[in-house]
Amino acid sequence: MFFVEMWERFSYYGMRALLMLYMVGPLMFSTEKSAKVYGWYTGLVYLTPLLGGYIADRYLGQRKAIVVGAVLMAAGHFAMAFPAMPFFFGAMILLILGNGFFKPNISTVVGKLYEENDPRRDGGFTIFYMGINVGAFFSPLVCGALGEKVGWHYGFGAAGVGMVLGLVMYLWGQKALLGDKGVKPADPQTDYWVPVTLVSLMTAFLVLSAMQFNGYEIFSRIPKWFYGFAGLVVLVGLVYAYASKPEKSNLTHVEKQRLAVIFIMVFFSIFFWSAFEQAGSSLTLFAKNETNRWLALGGWRWEMPASFFQSLNPLFIVVLAPFFSGMWINLAEKGKEPPSPVKFAIALGLLAVGFIVMIAAAAAYQQSGPVSVLWLVGAYFFHTLGELCLSPVGLSLVTKLAPVQFGSLMMGVWFLSSVAAGFVGGFFAGNYDAMNHVNFYMIPTATGIGAALLLLIVTPKLRKWMHGVH
Repeated sequence: MFFVEMWERFSYYGMRALLMLYMVGPLMFSTEKSAKVYGWYTGLVYLTPLLGGYIADRYLGQRKAIVVGAVLMAAGHFAMAFPAMPFFFGAMILLILGNGFFKPNISTVVGKLYEENDPRRDGGFTIFYMGINVGAFFSPLVCGALGEKVGWHYGFGAAGVGMVLGLVMYLWGQKALLGDKGVKPADPQTDYWVPVTLVSLMTAFLVLSAMQFNGYEIFSRIPKWFYGFAGLVVLVGLVYAYASKPEKSNLTHVEKQRLAVIFIMVFFSIFFWSAFEQAGSSLTLFAKNETNRWLALGGWRWEMPASFFQSLNPLFIVVLAPFFSGMWINLAEKGKEPPSPVKFAIALGLLAVGFIVMIAAAAAYQQSGPVSVLWLVGAYFFHTLGELCLSPVGLSLVTKLAPVQFGSLMMGVWFLSSVAAGFVGGFFAGNYDAMNHVNFYMIPTATGIGAALLLLIVTPKLRKWMHGVH
């Protein structure tokens, strides 16, 4: 599962490393439009896992859903290798749908490898998270170099090759290594008109959204945010309607309170991810326009591609993840491991520290011009420390708190934080050219600190509702 996720993330982050630069470059989109399209894409790839998780839990099982998702994403990456505009938005739609089937279900299968209350679970998810970031480290270097130095569509094509390799590895190893875990749906249903209708509605929603961004006049009076809001309402309504049927759910009081904790942690995660996702938008533009990327050694000079900076975060994760995995286990053995909500608060504080570094970097640029690459290195370092306190811990927490019949569905709910974060972060980054950059980076600093303090205040209540889950 480590290697399957590694290749899938290679494809996703390879495409993401080029996306903003491709739109402001060859496609000649404005910074505002590019950031909004980027937010639309990065938000929706985390919205569709709610749909994919539901279908896996009730109809396909996790293992088949993973295959469906991998095939759709491979097709989407190869479609990006064509220069025509219809292929651009069509490819993004395939990637959004494919990610919905793939992402929640591979994490759920990892959770099935551990028995309930197994103390190795958080450490196991941290190791799995290393696979994500090994792929994410190499993808900007390979796809970014091909895209910026050779041709944009070679970079996108390389992402497609990575996805195919992930699919081949999964098909090769699943029967021998996973046994029967995730083969059958947890609560089988036979009314197939439900998933067909849901997928059709989601596809129509994505097509209409793409047409809006592509400038079709028929949609000119409808605000772009309406499409994201409508999709979010529909799928949140799906969760509520399904979970509220007593004949379907049979939820106990303890299970309901644990589900409430998941939703509350999703809310606080929005503050983290909306700021963290600046990596692919405003931080990439800072790297491109305000950073001295020239490296010199003797008579040799080379300008680092701006997309390479997106390898810093996964590089730090690969280096630091074993330390964090061992640290949580050692603290647990000593009875000193902080509860998950406290880990989230620490993550938000570290995120704010990273943006304090960016405030200083923006001030230095305004005073003396392009700044050292070390400013971005420092910001990504603190953001990575925060991510390791939040993301693998959040994945693990969902698998511990969610009732078995809602396993993949609740994993999809967890990714709702990234949906809202994608839209909020994208629209926020759209103001990058219009704002003083010192003031721009003050905003995520303030929201990170405020959210951390609020979470610490409500932590005692959350621990009570978790009923013994740490």
